[in-house]
Amino acid sequence: MAKFPAKENEVIAQGDKVIAGLQDYPDIFPDPTLPLEELIKLRDEYLAARKVEISAQAALEQAVDAKRATLHAYAEGVKTELRFAENAVNFDDAKLKLLGWGGRKSKTPTQAPGQARDLDIIRQGAGTITLRWRAPSDGGAVSAYRVQRLDRFAVDAPWLDAGMSVETEIALTHQERGKEFEFRVLGVNKVGDGVPSNTVAATL
Repeated sequence: MAKFPAKENEVIAQGDKVIAGLQDYPDIFPDPTLPLEELIKLRDEYLAARKVEISAQAALEQAVDAKRATLHAYAEGVKTELRFAENAVNFDDAKLKLLGWGGRKSKTPTQAPGQARDLDIIRQGAGTITLRWRAPSDGGAVSAYRVQRLDRFAVDAPWLDAGMSVETEIALTHQERGKEFEFRVLGVNKVGDGVPSNTVAATL
């Protein structure tokens, strides 16, 4: 979403764009929350106060206070119109640009996790194996880990899911006995799978 300016000249420039846009496109922004005449009046009051500030050096402090009050009122008026416009066009960026404004920015997608590290076999037995690894050092946050296995001697065998874990360790049971498998781990999140870890091999 666009950020409302803080500098005086930028507030005035933004307000002028809003006034011009409301005047030029009444069909897109009908019946604004603050009547356009009232917004123009606030702008004119600010301009008059600014002229007083410039010309009345003897009463500079008082003029500055008056200017600040009118600028604040004008800024609040412009903000009111911008909130109205955002709702009127459902934050349509192209239409809000007619007022010198902008819609909501899209959130930057989360990255997939980086590579799980240092996969190792902690224990193994008949049909069981316990694996441990380290979390990725880069990429997006990990939601869970996918553990996969591969039959090393099967022709064109795919990697198959063997288990899921939210920790950096898993005990796999009821594995086929007498076969040599390779195992690997991938971090996963809503974006997708991360880079596979190194592999380890074991005959269970």
